[in-house]
Amino acid sequence: MNIRKLSMRKNARILFDNCMEKYALLQPCSQEIISAFNALVKCFVNGGKVLVCGNGGSAADAEHIVGEFMKKFRILRPVDKKFRDKFMSMGFDNAEGIASRLEQALPAISLVSHSSLLTAVVNDVGADMIFAQQVYGYGRAGDILMALSTSGNSGNVVSAVKVAAALDMVTIGFSNVTGGKMKSLCDITICVPDTVTFQIQELHLPVYHLLCAMVEEEIFGQD
Repeated sequence: MNIRKLSMRKNARILFDNCMEKYALLQPCSQEIISAFNALVKCFVNGGKVLVCGNGGSAADAEHIVGEFMKKFRILRPVDKKFRDKFMSMGFDNAEGIASRLEQALPAISLVSHSSLLTAVVNDVGADMIFAQQVYGYGRAGDILMALSTSGNSGNVVSAVKVAAALDMVTIGFSNVTGGKMKSLCDITICVPDTVTFQIQELHLPVYHLLCAMVEEEIFGQD
């Protein structure tokens, strides 16, 4: 899938260049990272949201990604003036304290966190459907699914990618050097150059930290 190249703020480019210098192993993934950045910015600017899924350590990564998108990562994100003015006019106790501590969010949902729903799907349908069901329920055209699988072959992640594609969502995969099944299914697959599970995860982390930082800079930065 060709994602339209968006302009990149100077500070976002600096973040990218610094990461590529620090993690030289990731340079073969540079174009995919830029494509993922462009897709994420387009999604958020157009009012979309990001769904994130993975298993085991990748489930922890999914939670981590959502945490970085939903509140300040590196730079301040004060609420917009229109909301602040409305909130302040409503006469709530401690309105100033609440409004001053709210931060603009980049809407993201972790699909690994909903224990009642997950166990219901596992019990009633099957573990391979835990993420697909949520993608079908939450996903809309123009949203993004970020799918993490160190093998690229995790059944429940692959099923979620297929459902996302049918909903006209953009799919961004994080996998190993081969990409597994996800490489042919995802619009963008970031195939980090390793085959050992924990080392793949160690390379996924700087990639998604970079994406969170660059997207935040692009949307909220001042340069």
